[in-house]
Amino acid sequence: MARTTALRDHGQDVSVLPVIGVFGANASGKTNLLRALFDMRDAVRTSFAEWATKPGVPRHPFKLDPAAADETTLYEVDLMLGASPVRYTYGFELSDERVEAEWLHAYPEGKRVVWFDREAERPDADGGEFLFPDSGPGASHGFRGQRDILVPVTRPDALFLSTGATLNDPQLTALHRWFLDNLWMMTPGQDVKARSDWTRRLLADPKRGKDYRQWLVELLSIADLGISGIDIDRKSGEIALRHRSSDGSDVALDFIGEESLGTHSWFAFLGPMLSVLDAGTVLLVDELDSSLHPTLAAEVVRLFQDPRSNPRGAQLIFTTHDATLLGSAVLDRPLAREQVWITSKKTSGETDLYPLAAAGPGDDEDLERGYLRGRYGGSPRVSVGEIARALTWREKERELEREAKASA
Repeated sequence: MARTTALRDHGQDVSVLPVIGVFGANASGKTNLLRALFDMRDAVRTSFAEWATKPGVPRHPFKLDPAAADETTLYEVDLMLGASPVRYTYGFELSDERVEAEWLHAYPEGKRVVWFDREAERPDADGGEFLFPDSGPGASHGFRGQRDILVPVTRPDALFLSTGATLNDPQLTALHRWFLDNLWMMTPGQDVKARSDWTRRLLADPKRGKDYRQWLVELLSIADLGISGIDIDRKSGEIALRHRSSDGSDVALDFIGEESLGTHSWFAFLGPMLSVLDAGTVLLVDELDSSLHPTLAAEVVRLFQDPRSNPRGAQLIFTTHDATLLGSAVLDRPLAREQVWITSKKTSGETDLYPLAAAGPGDDEDLERGYLRGRYGGSPRVSVGEIARALTWREKERELEREAKASA
């Protein structure tokens, strides 16, 4: 089972993990981590066309510290793009009014090439707000776009990447396309209907429906739901799942009214998951354990780990409370320790994100037990019986109040 993918960046080895699991207590910041990635995607997709229609730049400063409202919000990602993969680093910094900074670096042959560097506070310096130090007509690896056209039309409250891609710059469009096609977010309990409709559309697609129907039937039956087939009404798009009855015949059940919540959750999960695997993109899943039984959650992780089922290098980033995914090395735990990250909430309310390896677990250590015991952080600070004692104390207060009223 592959846990890393080795890519060659013009002779340089780059290890890429197909799966990252983020563990932590309730309200420790796990969801905000995924939202930050999704917000970055949304900014790249919409800054040119939509930000000008509303006042200010949309962002989410840290609300538990009043001073944070005056600080900028920074995003940065490292990507590997292209048939012969090249590493890129792209990022930007936002205030409430404008893009304060933006940068794009490429690493052909393992050496950094600055495509552009933008700083709002540099308008009077040589080159102005934008610098293109390693770019130009003669640069073999730098930005070769029509900067004389693109820079003047880039608004202070719009990203240069969004502007260039909208105006069809071929180099920027390639990077922009990654954000358009990536970072699909799944939020269990909030978007089940939308994801179920996604699965239905795959089934109804005449170009791909046959393959997807076969995959879906197999995956639904693997989940031990007793499903033997799928019927779909081509006109209405309504589906019915066929179940094997006690006499060996197939019985179709109405999907909306007669299937269980577990079936709905797994069915809604499959459409996005298969689409991401098919496209080789990135799936963000908040609270994987809320949608799936621990056994299914582990199989989803293994699905992304295995190059036979994930030949296009799709990635899964998920949050969870399910410590069984840390498992035992003897029982073939689905996650390697380098794939586990922890969120811990500071007393100030800030989130501390760090890899499990930083906690120094031993090579043969039981990671599940260590995590549940709080050895690595990220577990609720609740002592045994603390919640029960709190409720007992409240009941004693009520009893004293009743006695006081009776004696008054």
